[in-house]
Amino acid sequence: MAVDFGSSLADLDRALTSIEAVIDPDAKRAEIAQLEQEVAAPDLWDDQENAQRVTSRLSHLQSELERVTGLRSRLDDLAVLVELGEEEGDADSLVEAERELGKLGGDIEAMEVRTLLSGEYDEREAVVTIRAEAGGIDASDFAEKLMRMYLRWAERHGYGTEVYDTSYAEEAGIKSATFMVKAPFAYGTLSVEQGTHRLVRISPFDNQGRRQTSFAGVDVLPVTEETDHIDLPEGDLRIDVFRSSGPGGQSVNTTDSAVRITHLPTGIVVSCQNEKSQLQNKAAALRVLQSRLLEKARAEKEAEMNALKGGGSGSWGEQMRSYVLHPYQMVKDLRTEHETGNTTAVFDGEIDGFIDAGIRWRKRQELADD
Repeated sequence: MAVDFGSSLADLDRALTSIEAVIDPDAKRAEIAQLEQEVAAPDLWDDQENAQRVTSRLSHLQSELERVTGLRSRLDDLAVLVELGEEEGDADSLVEAERELGKLGGDIEAMEVRTLLSGEYDEREAVVTIRAEAGGIDASDFAEKLMRMYLRWAERHGYGTEVYDTSYAEEAGIKSATFMVKAPFAYGTLSVEQGTHRLVRISPFDNQGRRQTSFAGVDVLPVTEETDHIDLPEGDLRIDVFRSSGPGGQSVNTTDSAVRITHLPTGIVVSCQNEKSQLQNKAAALRVLQSRLLEKARAEKEAEMNALKGGGSGSWGEQMRSYVLHPYQMVKDLRTEHETGNTTAVFDGEIDGFIDAGIRWRKRQELADD
């Protein structure tokens, strides 16, 4: 069937125009100009935290503006290619145009999903924690697979990551792990991954080859900023130092550099053992603790608002995805119904389809609650 380029180009133009209305390129250019003046100031790095905030914000805005203007430029170029190809009867140009039409449609759709991230903390970087739950050694192995999946997803997108803490299980896999994803909108994007994940497979650890169901939990928190004003009085903290361990309990440090912090008023416990020094581990653990307290405050505020509204849809972070490797191959999101049979690709980090579907689903839930 011949491609209706006119209709397809018009659809992409409408979608991109609506994206531009949300992103507001002119406002982005004005803020970029202001930040460039701040970056040029000779005393910028006298205040390192402020300098990092300014440079990070500038980089994010420049990337966002370049992305949306690049899409507009590609759409204009595609329209010209189609026009020339049709006028001259150039089949090769039209084949190239059809290929670009598919790619551009996917990229515009991905950008459209970004405009749905309008939550209070959605623009921030993310702290992700993965925990093995029910299922014994299979759950520990599953938790490690999920950790690799998210790290590969970040790598595919060119996002930086930093692993803060890995607690290895005795036989295989991990009990838990905490890492940061350093990218704008990482929290808004990955927050739809929060919840319980379920794996069904023939257990490689069962010598009778029986099918095993195991579970792992994923928590996603926003990274805190100066404006959050989270106070951590020394009297509210119990700080313990211990020796880091590798797979199978093997000691990997010659000094007791790992740090565990207990927030006494809430009972929240965090730890970090992957940095080189005790001081670095303490700083990283405090950062995770602040993120947990920030999320706790947000959840309490949301629960209060839901009570005032007479309920609401409740948490969307319960059991949310199944990974079935036997008797068939299928990964399926239980909220959005999005699914794929390519389980290998999913565990290798190809989860954008699930994330995009989750973001759209969450937006519909929020609109239904209003």
